Amino acid sequence: MRRVSRLSQVAVAVASLALAASACGKTSSEASQEEGGKEKDSGTSSSYKGKGIGLAYDIGGQGDQSFNDAAYAGYTKARKEFKIGGVDMEPGDGESSADKVQRLEQLANQGYNPVIGVGFAYAPAVEAAAKKFPKTTFGIIDDNTVKADNVAGIVFHDEQGSYLAGVAAAKASKAKHVGFVGGVDIPLIHKFEAGFVQGVKSVDPKIEIEKRYLTEKPEEGGFSSPDKGQNAAGGQIEAGADVIYHAAGLSGQGVIQEAGSQKKWVIGVDSDQYKHKALAKYKQYILGSALKDIGGAVYDLTKSVVEGDPRTGERRYDLKSGRLGFSDSNPRYRAMKDVVAAVEKAKQDVISGKVKVRTAP
Repeated sequence: MRRVSRLSQVAVAVASLALAASACGKTSSEASQEEGGKEKDSGTSSSYKGKGIGLAYDIGGQGDQSFNDAAYAGYTKARKEFKIGGVDMEPGDGESSADKVQRLEQLANQGYNPVIGVGFAYAPAVEAAAKKFPKTTFGIIDDNTVKADNVAGIVFHDEQGSYLAGVAAAKASKAKHVGFVGGVDIPLIHKFEAGFVQGVKSVDPKIEIEKRYLTEKPEEGGFSSPDKGQNAAGGQIEAGADVIYHAAGLSGQGVIQEAGSQKKWVIGVDSDQYKHKALAKYKQYILGSALKDIGGAVYDLTKSVVEGDPRTGERRYDLKSGRLGFSDSNPRYRAMKDVVAAVEKAKQDVISGKVKVRTAP
């Protein structure tokens, strides 16, 4: 199925999505996979009766080169492998919780299963929609507070991947001075900071660490403002940092741009940001990324629903699960054998339980 760009969405002639597009935010994909006016043979379990996956993005939307794009990767993989339809939807500007509820309910009402909210902000909406559509499986990324038989709370030990980022930063730093940029000052992002700082200090307790949160609340643009990320990175580099790790969603593009422009190392988050075309100009300075396989989690949940055995309840991923890690795509990183070895040792120490990573600064 072809993608629908943001500029051409109005041309999508899929009647079943008209209400969703007007009331619930922008639509990024067509609703179903058709050939000759009929659904293609899905090749799925005979018990699966859904139309496909319903994916609702968080702040920043598809194209953030990070959190939302990681979810999209799993969405596309599952659709291709199981030959099912799907629709992915953008958040509206300044939308309310009621808008999120309406978006999820529209997806469920149209027959999508599972319906997945990308981000903790969807918790109230998932709770409301799950009650109204008990036969639909709902998933929510980065939240495990919604307790219902048809809800999967998909959470990650973000602190563990960030610990590896801290080890890599400390080993790569020549100035013995590194930085952390968090998108929003909330407990979820505190886990990234805590793991990163512990990783840095495990290499050298004397290394200086700059810390900056872009906003106090998500609606203030902490996850969706590259200019804020760029300014924060610039300040940390001016203060002496030569490696910066960000956990800031779309704002992280600004962090990468600034660090790359000043020829300083930067560490990405969630997806392998070295591979993103939009960041290609700066990729030689992307040391690596603290991987958080949101796409794999989206795929896992979809697979379970398609196979007729939905994996609901808390679904927690850690380094041992293989859904967290540190990317090694940059040849310059792989050439630093001591850094690679230190990161691998740190990974094994966490998996074995030798190292317990803190979840709060």
